[in-house]
Amino acid sequence: MTRRNVLFIMCDQLRWDYLGCYGHPSLRTPNIDVLAARGVRFTRAYVQSPVCGPSRMSFYTGRYMRSHGSNWNQFPLRVGEPTLGDHLNELGVRNVLVGKTHMRADLEGMQRLGIPPDSRLGVHVAQCGFEPYERDDGLHPDPAPRPAYDRYLRDLGYDAANPWEHWANSGGDDEALLNGWLLAHADKPARIPEEHSETPYMTRRAMAFIAEAQADARPWCLHLSYIKPHWPYIVPAPYHAMYGHNDLVPVVRSEAERADPHPVYRAFMDFRVARNFAREEVRARVLPAYMGLIKQIDDQIGVLMAFLDARGLTETTTVVFTSDHGDYLGDHWLGEKDLFHECSVRVPLIVADPSTPAAHGTSCGALVEAIDLAPTFIEMFGGIPKPNVLEGRSLLPLLRGERPDWRACVFSEYDYSMMDARAALGRKPADCRLFMVFDGRWKYIHAPGFRPMLFDLATDPDEFHDLGASPAHAPECARLKEALLAWALRDHNRITMPDARIEAYSRAAQLKSGVLIGYWDEAELAQARREAELNE
Repeated sequence: MTRRNVLFIMCDQLRWDYLGCYGHPSLRTPNIDVLAARGVRFTRAYVQSPVCGPSRMSFYTGRYMRSHGSNWNQFPLRVGEPTLGDHLNELGVRNVLVGKTHMRADLEGMQRLGIPPDSRLGVHVAQCGFEPYERDDGLHPDPAPRPAYDRYLRDLGYDAANPWEHWANSGGDDEALLNGWLLAHADKPARIPEEHSETPYMTRRAMAFIAEAQADARPWCLHLSYIKPHWPYIVPAPYHAMYGHNDLVPVVRSEAERADPHPVYRAFMDFRVARNFAREEVRARVLPAYMGLIKQIDDQIGVLMAFLDARGLTETTTVVFTSDHGDYLGDHWLGEKDLFHECSVRVPLIVADPSTPAAHGTSCGALVEAIDLAPTFIEMFGGIPKPNVLEGRSLLPLLRGERPDWRACVFSEYDYSMMDARAALGRKPADCRLFMVFDGRWKYIHAPGFRPMLFDLATDPDEFHDLGASPAHAPECARLKEALLAWALRDHNRITMPDARIEAYSRAAQLKSGVLIGYWDEAELAQARREAELNE
């Protein structure tokens, strides 16, 4: 039997519509487009939270944010929460990381359970179920343990207290250092040559693992998690100058959105990043850099695919390409990601699976969620689905071109308790929750303590007109709120008792246990035992 592998590529903060194969008019991404031609391009894929940490924890657990509880960046994923690594380890598959996870270990829980962080189990738990070939979350603040990439830069002579920031994510020179965190400097080239920047470095590290793994009999799932095009928005030459004003798509926003916005939306529009991205000069600086970062990723995908070809791995490796969320870039008067407009919550998803050639080069409009990847990978490696644990659905039927009975809605969540909006709105942390349900046309956002938001993407694809306060649309709000309630009340914590074991439980098993509840006398008990034996 041919050993199969999975290369799971994730970008950080990559919008779904900033790729050639998804229709961007001037950003050419030929290598990612080739992946789409070799597989299935999903056109309606949604993340379970539009923030790095909770979104990734949903990817890595196959569970919604309300189930895994890691609601924000740096909120630890609790010890014992099953991850993709746990499921794949049962199948003899190495689950390996190169790049970012945004996982924070539950050190208190590990200490309570007596799990040493440096033990084999401790590393597994602390690294979200991944074997960390090289972990690097891409943000290297001071003080912090310096990652391998910083040592790499120092070995090349790029020395500084924080070489990641001083060299890879700044412009100018030592006498006039231009901090890449500042949006005004997004048009400057980063201070290091392109080949030493983060994206090609991580590509080489992924190739190093693959080369080493070829000598190992075990199959692998390699999560290559690129740090870009996430901010700081700064890119090395020549990518910094590849795009200009004529390449920018028009901003998607309307003055009507600011006229009488939903209170939560108004609070988000008042964030500093939103106010800055409302200025056209900011978009003019940042968007060319953002596009350059994406172009660099595409070039590195080409390097990686050529490497797989040369190693004879192309026909035995499923390649998945996606993002953890999008980026507003000034659309809807917002910056960053945060809310549930399409540019934030919708992501690209391409699955190039050599074992399903009939669907190659096609697109699929089914409503897909990030949590679907974990059960897909498990099934690809021959595993059996665990519906009591994994809340997603395997995409394999869709990859084979089948038309299975599929979900009617997708869900996403947001916890804004860590944001300035909490204080601005006078909310307690437990009340700072937003929930999105989208049925392919109507997008409903439940905001506890406030009226809902509602958008009709059939008549308003730009999501300019919030119908949540419209009496005429109250029936749609009620219908979608009922769908949200049904989802919220679904059992999602019974992860230790699989459905099959419940279904297999019988009266005979109860009788054998000696628990005899409700029987009148010996004759009634004897009759029950005879009936149970006949039914077994």
